[in-house]
Amino acid sequence: MTYNEVQNFINGAFKSGSSTQIHTVISPLDGSTLTTFNESTREDLDEIILHAQKAQKAWQKVTLKERAQVFYRYKQLLEKNSEALTEIIYRENGKIHGEAKAEIDKAIELTEFACSLPQFVNGENMEVSKGVFCSSTRVPLGIVASIVPFNFPTMVPHWTIVNAIALGNAFILKPSESVPVSSQYTAKLLKEAGLPDGLFNIINGTQTTVENICDHPEIHAVTFVGSTKVAKIVYQRASQNLKQVLALGGAKNHILLLPDAHPEMASSNIIASMSGCAGQRCMAAATLIAVGNCDAILDKLIGDAQKIQCGTTLGAVISKAAKDRIENYITEAEQQGAKIILDGRNTIVPGKENGFYVGPTLIDYATADMKIAREEVFGPVLAIVRVNTIDEALAIENANPYGNACSVFTQSGGLANYVTENASAGMCGVNIGVPVPREPFGFGGWNESRFGSGDITGKSSIGFFTKEKKTTTKWNPEAGTNWMS
Repeated sequence: MTYNEVQNFINGAFKSGSSTQIHTVISPLDGSTLTTFNESTREDLDEIILHAQKAQKAWQKVTLKERAQVFYRYKQLLEKNSEALTEIIYRENGKIHGEAKAEIDKAIELTEFACSLPQFVNGENMEVSKGVFCSSTRVPLGIVASIVPFNFPTMVPHWTIVNAIALGNAFILKPSESVPVSSQYTAKLLKEAGLPDGLFNIINGTQTTVENICDHPEIHAVTFVGSTKVAKIVYQRASQNLKQVLALGGAKNHILLLPDAHPEMASSNIIASMSGCAGQRCMAAATLIAVGNCDAILDKLIGDAQKIQCGTTLGAVISKAAKDRIENYITEAEQQGAKIILDGRNTIVPGKENGFYVGPTLIDYATADMKIAREEVFGPVLAIVRVNTIDEALAIENANPYGNACSVFTQSGGLANYVTENASAGMCGVNIGVPVPREPFGFGGWNESRFGSGDITGKSSIGFFTKEKKTTTKWNPEAGTNWMS
């Protein structure tokens, strides 16, 4: 094995899960065994909760400004260990090194925002009537948990870890069973940064562990990132147990390509959006709607896609099952009459013959009713649908049940505004292939891409991980009295 056994992290120490069921973690790069871990039990979660409750009661009494100091130190440790953390992501997720390094850089940026929280969480105070003052403060919820996906082993956990703990909560992370190694190093670095024991915890497992998190009465909030199918289940189960829940699901992101788009900028951005992280991200370009005659730009797009090299500029997909599923979508589209103009099926990388690779795939003349244009493929595949007008394109985008992202490529400000105003998506882009907002703006889609209210990052996350306390005071009996006081 490449790494030692993955363990739970409980009260500042690593400890194996109590179940005798053992899971093997496979590297998508070459099919080799990376590590193993024991499934966790309800008793493991109870032990975490016991220590987390004690730690959180003490932590919430520390001022926010003091709590933030831990994350200044943690940010420095992320920077110092960036190369090692990048290598772990490369091995367990299959991304190319540049993408893995970018993920660490984004985790650092998220930590920077946590350091700035004292400037955002400052409460309010107002004299609401003569001699009567109202003030508001934000209070931590207690113990919160995040269930995270395989596609970003470090970045997505940092959407919630740093803000939730800085705001005074104790935190439980349930990593993806496919990529549990990165979180082990997160635990080590947080402890080295001086975070008190019991505030950051890891519980490893699969479906049963998720169900235990949703059901446990002492966990007050749950976030989830993954497929829409599971997001709905987590949202319903956890909210029925009276928890605050934000569950982010899948996506089918549309890019509208207009004939006046800048050819080089459009092509490079669209191909990067489609193929980055092997298409395994909920903000990836999935369906390109070409409005009118865009043939010159599409020719440029094909040429740029042909330059991509699996194993060098394009990473692996997460598993053999994922590879098979993606290739089945391509085959079905071909059988339904779409034209495969660049085919990534049956890709083999020399020296990594047992790895899980799908080459960049472009599918032209898809129709809006085909699965390839409607369903989340989660691979380096771009379906091209041709229409005559912007309104036809927007009708296709609006009919999509998801609502994460929509981008338009054009040099017309008026047309760009028309698209962003009418798209049914929470995150829109103009001449940007992956329109992810950066802090302090929050990440969050619409429709079946999000269940719950608010965003998972940025300023919006403050409201999710805290509750508001209002205090009304009156001290001077000499102040006049009326119906407001």
